[in-house]
Amino acid sequence: MQQERKYVMSIAGFDPSGGAGLLADIKTVEQHKVYGLSVSTATTLQTENKFYSVEWEKIEAVLKSVDVLLDSYPVQIIKIGVVPSFEYLSQLVSHIKNKNAEIKIVVDPIIKSSTGFDFQKTIDKKYLITVLKNVYLITPNMQEAMILTNTSDSKEAAKQLSEHCSVLLKGGHNEKEAGVDYLYMNGGCIELKPSINNLSAKHGSGCVLSAAIVANLALGNDLKTSCQKAKQYVEQFLGSNSSLLGFHNV
Repeated sequence: MQQERKYVMSIAGFDPSGGAGLLADIKTVEQHKVYGLSVSTATTLQTENKFYSVEWEKIEAVLKSVDVLLDSYPVQIIKIGVVPSFEYLSQLVSHIKNKNAEIKIVVDPIIKSSTGFDFQKTIDKKYLITVLKNVYLITPNMQEAMILTNTSDSKEAAKQLSEHCSVLLKGGHNEKEAGVDYLYMNGGCIELKPSINNLSAKHGSGCVLSAAIVANLALGNDLKTSCQKAKQYVEQFLGSNSSLLGFHNV
């Protein structure tokens, strides 16, 4: 008989292609032998190539679902993905922390889908700071970090964000340092270099990375180790085939 598994929760959008959002998160944590709970913030209609529409869940319904799951399972780590606004995110984060201040929250700040759809048109600094002060880790790509801080340098943007919480600056869009991520934590910066080159782009790779980090944290790894292991997992995912939809069991 297998041992009891750790529980994590993903609060994110439903992508019917299975490449991103809740389905990708659950696939990822399952591969890590972690049990994944999920709450939907949105129902999207999309494929790996095209985004058609999104219908957002009301915050009240999301908070109710979160309460039911937290009352039923020993969740210590939660990932939050796509949301309609930072006000929405702020309410969600505050609610979780009021429920259990010990829960670690990882936020993947999805501002634009990989198919080009803009989820958030404006960034409200007041809500952004409120969120950052209450989360354990935020995982922006270069463009997201610059948008969040209104700066033109991604590393400077990540440094600014790290004044409030740990930051993993994803390097998937870094043309000068392909695949190099930077982890900003405790006032320092750790460079995470890729171990595999010539990988194929994948729909939802950012979701997979943040979910893998959450799974590794749940397994008892520290933040640096969790990010390193998650990077290795994503590299296998990116190298699983040449299409835009990656395979997890590789």
